[in-house]
Amino acid sequence: MHSRPAPWRTCSAHRLRSVRGVLTDIDDTLTHDGAIEPRALAALHALRAAEIPVIAITGRPMGWSEPFALQWPVAAIVAENGAVALCAEGGRLHVEYSQDDDTRRRNALRLTQVAQRVLRGVPGTTLAQDSAGRVTDIAVDHSEFARLEPGDIERVVDVMGSEGMNATVSSIHINGWFGDHTKLSGARWMLRRLFGRALDDELERWVYVGDSTNDQLMFGHCPLSVGVANLRHFARQLHTWPAYITDGERGAGFAEVARAVLAARSAD
Repeated sequence: MHSRPAPWRTCSAHRLRSVRGVLTDIDDTLTHDGAIEPRALAALHALRAAEIPVIAITGRPMGWSEPFALQWPVAAIVAENGAVALCAEGGRLHVEYSQDDDTRRRNALRLTQVAQRVLRGVPGTTLAQDSAGRVTDIAVDHSEFARLEPGDIERVVDVMGSEGMNATVSSIHINGWFGDHTKLSGARWMLRRLFGRALDDELERWVYVGDSTNDQLMFGHCPLSVGVANLRHFARQLHTWPAYITDGERGAGFAEVARAVLAARSAD
């Protein structure tokens, strides 16, 4: 567990020279109001040009992620908190799941039942507008198009937990799912899938960038973890901070991370 983070600008070029790639959240890390910020997109292009792969790992659904996996210069998008991988290969989208077909079918009815329990039991709750694209989880909107008070967010998490779900809170949604997949398992999966390597053998060589409470597992696991500055909005809810924090929020913060990694690489 990290203590309060150091400014990202204090991370040494020596430490960054060995970076092999970047892992990143999407919402409010690369985006603002659901759209990628120009500075973040430019940073993704610069990283690709330098042959530094970026893997995005998000709670957003498969359906929402599909066009961006094709359009953005990323190696892959892992959607639904580690459940679905989307890779553009030869101009075509390749989709894989961490759960087999039978497991997804069994869980589908349970997901619907829990969603209805949440909507009945916690007044004012609504499912996320991107729910039609979800295949392995449910998402309740708390800050994208609807607003929930902190106490209601906790109640939703409690209902999901009581049903045996994993539940996390992002900057916009409360996500719940059945299974043991996480952002961390998704990152491990993609390194094996894309590069044939084990993430845990080279943790010091991958930067993780995030913005919210659902990034804490990655913050705690990755020595080179970075929060964009808007992470401070969640200070009271955080139990695990990243090692570093940027000066800029959202896409500007991600661009800071990319600039430092690229500068260290060019100094070799």
